Amino acid sequence: MITAELLTNLFNIETLIGLVVGVVGGMFIGALPGLGATMGIALLIPITFGMQPTAALIMLTALYTSAIYGGSITAILIHTPGTPASAATAMDGYALTRQGRGLQAVGISTFASMTGGTLSAVALLFIAPPLARISLMFNAPEYFLIAIFGLTIIGSLAGDNMLKGLIAGVAGLCISLIGFDITVGVARFTYRISELESGIQLVPALIGLFSLSQVLIQAENIEAIRRGEKTEINAKLEGRLLPTLKEIITALPNLIRSSIIGIFVGILPGAGGDIGGWLGYNEAKRWSKNKALFGKGSPEAIWASEAANNAVTGGAIIPLVTLGIPGSSAAAVLLGGLMIQGLTPGHTMFSDNANTTYAIILGFMFANILMGIIGFLIARRVAKVANAPTGILAPVIVVLSVVGAYAINLSYFDACVMAAFGLLGYFMRKTGFATAPVVLAIILGSMAEQGFKRAILMAKDENILAYYFGRPICVVLILLIILSLAAPLGLKALEKKMSKTPVAGADTDSDD
Repeated sequence: MITAELLTNLFNIETLIGLVVGVVGGMFIGALPGLGATMGIALLIPITFGMQPTAALIMLTALYTSAIYGGSITAILIHTPGTPASAATAMDGYALTRQGRGLQAVGISTFASMTGGTLSAVALLFIAPPLARISLMFNAPEYFLIAIFGLTIIGSLAGDNMLKGLIAGVAGLCISLIGFDITVGVARFTYRISELESGIQLVPALIGLFSLSQVLIQAENIEAIRRGEKTEINAKLEGRLLPTLKEIITALPNLIRSSIIGIFVGILPGAGGDIGGWLGYNEAKRWSKNKALFGKGSPEAIWASEAANNAVTGGAIIPLVTLGIPGSSAAAVLLGGLMIQGLTPGHTMFSDNANTTYAIILGFMFANILMGIIGFLIARRVAKVANAPTGILAPVIVVLSVVGAYAINLSYFDACVMAAFGLLGYFMRKTGFATAPVVLAIILGSMAEQGFKRAILMAKDENILAYYFGRPICVVLILLIILSLAAPLGLKALEKKMSKTPVAGADTDSDD
């Protein structure tokens, strides 16, 4: 119910300024490798101490969603995901930039991010309580199966060589095992290096695999650049920024499906925009009629990954405000912001503080719309970064990569990790191995391991298989995993069968 107090909270000067600052600041922070939404929110929380609760939290949630979108700009134009959530976008987005269609890719990303974020805000507004209750039904066994389900999409990220993709995925799983195992009290694969006991941090690894490796690839062409020859990074940005009405209508099923995936991934604690983006990407490929374009410059992939990763933001806020369960690391920092403002997650958010809560939710919705408007206004200027000379752009990327990796934990070791993964990514790309499966396996490996260990403890003396099949949600997830594994084989068999079937009406006796 809209009240005068709600409208006053939403449309006062302080709130509107906070909204604009959150959107513009989020896009800037998200575009810088390594900074991301979580760090941006953490940096702004001290500023909110003297602000009204509505203005403060609208600014923080606006920064959250805009930072996820901002990461796609550099992912598309210079193959440098500003945030882990944009890793899936980097593959096809940068491929389109190399084809001279970077402006079109940025436009698709902007519209898809705005749509996914807005739909997640609608879900947050209308169905927060019932959706949050579903997340209470998930425990360690379900999280293990969710991780396994995520790992089944490695095959679709492998490019043309499935075997090399699987090898890259196994390598990622091995990397995820590095660190101190608190279950048995043993340090694994640390080689007496104390910094490795906390494991390999995702952001430095991601920056190295995607950003630094790209700089090394570009460095091979430096002589050609000096001679003035055209190279990949100097491809002209041409084409239309705004998607046409026909393109939007065609992409609508993909947008809605990906947004729903993102919302549900966001509700599950710990999943995050990176997993949402990969799952949206995978489902788009599964349903696409042009699967061969994925990884080589498919607009469908960008529609899917960007709608999904921005939809995660609203999904992550749903269990945060209703149950106090953050759905992502950024949402966990937002929880601190709520507490600082004297707001306790739970039923009181929708009863005693209803005007403030609904003003924040509506502000989050407006933030996504404003993000789209500002994104379209500045896209043409931002897109020029792709035409920057490599001699200038490469050092800037290296500096941002080192600063971003160091800034996560103020650790020189993380910068060294980033450099090591940069070399790994370079040699992988030179030898035809996809880097995306490594990232996905690092993300999901620890999640699967912890979920399985806890499931064993929960099962006690019961047979572990019987325990899993005794949980209805686990049965559903197991069926989804089987379908995910079987679907590619079934589709290949169907395509092979159709290729052998004569076209109706064809003259089989003709010599032509």
